Amino acid sequence: MNDPHVSRIDGQTSARRHFRYFDYVMASFVAILLLSNLIGAAKLAQIDGYTFGAGILFFPVSYVIGDVLTEVYGYANARRCVWMGFFALIFMAFMSFVVVAMPPADGWDGQAAYESVFGSTWRIVLASVVAFWAGEFVNSFVLAKMKILTGGKHLWSRTIGSTVFGQAVDSAIFYPVAFLGNWTTSQVLTVMVSNWLLKVVWEAVLTPVTYAVVGWLKKREGTEVFDTGTDFSPFAKAQ
Repeated sequence: MNDPHVSRIDGQTSARRHFRYFDYVMASFVAILLLSNLIGAAKLAQIDGYTFGAGILFFPVSYVIGDVLTEVYGYANARRCVWMGFFALIFMAFMSFVVVAMPPADGWDGQAAYESVFGSTWRIVLASVVAFWAGEFVNSFVLAKMKILTGGKHLWSRTIGSTVFGQAVDSAIFYPVAFLGNWTTSQVLTVMVSNWLLKVVWEAVLTPVTYAVVGWLKKREGTEVFDTGTDFSPFAKAQ
C-alpha cells in the first residue's frame, strides 16, 4: 500500500468500525437488486437472433456494488448487505403476493395487467431469492480470498474472477428452478449460459468504473481491508 492516507486493517476490525459511506453503498445495492428482480427477470429478449433474459442489463450492477462492498468494507460488512438484500427480496415477494391477491375495486380494469407485471410465480420468487443468496456469498468469498492471495494487487482479477464463480452459481440455480418445465431444456440452458457470459462481460466492461469507485471510497474511508481471521460462514454473528 503506497497511499499514506489509507491504513490496512483486518476484517474483524472493519466489522466494528463506522464508515462514512457504507450506508449509501448498501442502500444502492439493495435498491438495484430489488428493481432488477422486479423489472425484467422473467422476460426473454432477443436482439439480432441472440436470446437473453432482459434483467441481465441491470442486475450485474448489483454484483459490481457487491464487489465494491467486499473490496472496500470487507466480507463481514458485505455479509450484512447480502442478508439485507435477501430479506428485502422476501418482503418484496410477500408484498406483491398480498397486493395482487386483494380483490380489485368495482370498475377497475387493471387487474390483469397488474398480475402480469407483479404476479410472479412461487418458482420465480424462490429461484430469485436462493440464487441471489448463494451467488452473492460465493462472489464475496472468492473476492475476499483472492485479495489476500494477491496482496491487494490486481483488483481486476478479483472482480472478474469472483463474478465468474458467483454468477455461475446464480445462473445455475435461477434458470432451472424458475423455468425448467415451462421453457424447453434447450431454452433454459441457452439463456443460463448466455446470461452467465454476459454478466462476466459486463463485469469486465465496468472494470474502470469499479476501479474509480473503489479508489474514491478507500481514500475517503481511509482503510484497506484484508479478511485475515474472518469467519466466512454466511451465518456467523456480527462482530
